[in-house]
Amino acid sequence: MSSTSQNTNYYIDLFAGCGGLSLGLHNAGWKGLFAIEKNKDAFNTLKHNLIETKNHFDWPTWLPEQNHEIDAVLNTHKNQLIDLRGKVDLVAGGPPCQGFSSAGRRNEDDVRNGLIRSYLKFIMYVRPKVIFFENVKGFTLKFDKNKSKGKVYSEFVLGVLRRLGYEVDGKMLDFSKYGIPQKRTRFILVGIRKDIVEQQNVSATKFYRLLKSNKIAFCQGKNLPQNPKLGDAISDLLKSNGLVSTPDRKGFKSGMYKKPANRYQIFLRGEIQDLTPNSHSFAKHSPAIEQRLRYFLENHPANRKISDVVKAQLNISKHSIFPLAKNAATPTLTTLPDDYIHYQEPRILTVREYARIQSFPDWYQFTGKYTTGGKLRKFEVPRYTQIGNAIPPLFGEQSGLILKQLVNGQQTAKSTL
Repeated sequence: MSSTSQNTNYYIDLFAGCGGLSLGLHNAGWKGLFAIEKNKDAFNTLKHNLIETKNHFDWPTWLPEQNHEIDAVLNTHKNQLIDLRGKVDLVAGGPPCQGFSSAGRRNEDDVRNGLIRSYLKFIMYVRPKVIFFENVKGFTLKFDKNKSKGKVYSEFVLGVLRRLGYEVDGKMLDFSKYGIPQKRTRFILVGIRKDIVEQQNVSATKFYRLLKSNKIAFCQGKNLPQNPKLGDAISDLLKSNGLVSTPDRKGFKSGMYKKPANRYQIFLRGEIQDLTPNSHSFAKHSPAIEQRLRYFLENHPANRKISDVVKAQLNISKHSIFPLAKNAATPTLTTLPDDYIHYQEPRILTVREYARIQSFPDWYQFTGKYTTGGKLRKFEVPRYTQIGNAIPPLFGEQSGLILKQLVNGQQTAKSTL
């Protein structure tokens, strides 16, 4: 890799998943150096789309082009990481959130919480100009247990980054306010190295002001709705459009496209000419399950979780079930597709519908298993999970545009989109 030029801004994506943030940064004009992702399934999706299809990364020869654990990279390649100082503008991405998430079993002792320290060690080695960090709301809350130390991990991270010489700020942002058809609130932290703050006359706080002031122009520039609803995202993907055999899922049926009905669908369809969307395979529901899902659609408020009383009456042990609303943004997508019922058809969402809600374009193909269960959840990251864990590319792109302006010293959020 040559040193950063005026026209090229390099970044590293940590805990990269299937590449949602990397795709957004790619579309914002960034160049990837490499991505670190532990899981082979998620990394293979990133590799297929962003390495093999888009040639997005200038991957260094000292790091094998494969999935990696961050601690292994830190231990094996400490010297090479330190040698990157002065060559990396941005380190992006946040550690896995499951230990912090209030959507699951919030656990202070989750071993994944320890990856925070690995993340901070990586920052200490590389010393990028700018940091972009994302995590769940629970990252900003104390753990409330008798044995708990009451840690607020966001305060710990902010404190360490300040000691490492960064000006930092963190805020909760709702992605539905940035052109995403999903009420997904995440903690976004931005850090700027203090010498860059002084040289460029910028601040971490400015990131949030510019992001907010630029969101209308961003959507207008792409001919996108400012506040898309679920129907805007997936109404052209109905099961009633017709069925074909799923090419990569033996014994299953996939849906077909119908004509795009709105700007959001036109944008995400792009130049795709196929009759069948990638990863648009339907679950096999029994007649009894279909009847139950139809009952929920017809008798319960949309976007409201089925009550424990109703679940007990029907002998359902599942934690969350949401019948979705066509004319509203969805609740936050989890990694469990059977948490949600399609707004019109008695079924769960497909992988492609998940991807549409997360703003992945239709050319972006997902690899690996569609779903998994039981103990395998600890090891496998199937397609639904890859998407449920991702940062929406459209939000990543908006963030990437502002981050470029902070790094390059621009004072206004100009977009050439």
